[in-house]
Amino acid sequence: MPDHAGLTDTHLHLWDLSGGGYGWLAGAPEGLRRDVRWEDVAPQLAVVGVRRVVLVQADDTRTDTLAMQAAAERIEAGTIPGGSGGVERVDVVAWLPLDDPHGVAQLLDDSAAMHRVVGVRHLVHDDPDPGFLDRATVRRSLQLLAARGLPLDVPDAYPRHLRQATRVAREVPDLTVVLDHLAKPPFGDAAAMRQWEEQLREAAEVPTVVAKFSGLSTSGRGPGPGDVARVLEVALDAFGAERLMFGSDWPIAPVPLDLRSGVQELLDAVDALEEPARSQLRQRTAEGVYRRVEEQTTSR
Repeated sequence: MPDHAGLTDTHLHLWDLSGGGYGWLAGAPEGLRRDVRWEDVAPQLAVVGVRRVVLVQADDTRTDTLAMQAAAERIEAGTIPGGSGGVERVDVVAWLPLDDPHGVAQLLDDSAAMHRVVGVRHLVHDDPDPGFLDRATVRRSLQLLAARGLPLDVPDAYPRHLRQATRVAREVPDLTVVLDHLAKPPFGDAAAMRQWEEQLREAAEVPTVVAKFSGLSTSGRGPGPGDVARVLEVALDAFGAERLMFGSDWPIAPVPLDLRSGVQELLDAVDALEEPARSQLRQRTAEGVYRRVEEQTTSR
């Protein structure tokens, strides 16, 4: 088995349905319509040698973020069921009310609210307003994120938001824009794949745009033979390894909650890279992109 020591999973979800929310699950596979807990994934992460995890918001609520922060504390302390699974560090990509810049400013100044926060995300692909990222209020909030060194994750950007995310990156100086799941290549549709590649390369022309090599097992109609390796080749040519990072997107996978079914082909493609590209995708890019607010404050 290849050595995955030091592997960072930049995209993992946990959720507890007892408090409501997570409306998008109504249209998700039945296997995902349940609580998703750390103890379900910890042994699987240990097998592939994950040492750092970034928990990513799955609901546009503070409740979801608070639950992730609490889980992160317990995971690192080893007091959560399932133990740490060998994971040494857990961070959070949080939700903030981006349409309320005053509220965002207050939260950014609240050390408890920002504890372990390394990025921000809003479910733009589910928002009824396709122009959410172009709202004046949201742009002001994104400028606040840029000033604090916090990146913006953009989920499932293609086709609805990829060019919009590129425009945001051009127009908000110093904001790092993270394209989750390589913006979701539409596997199985040749014409759409050509358009996806064109738009992905346009995004990569902006040096503050980075991308996650993640979530591809459920992209489009699903990857065919060689598709994952081919899109990684495109991404490496467009971004360079220094702007790419690995993520699992667990528990979302062809077999819900089965880490291997979602990441094995991705890990094989990463393992096939030569150094230093392999280490960049495994952990080094994430080290530069995802830094806690408290770390950025002390480094100034």
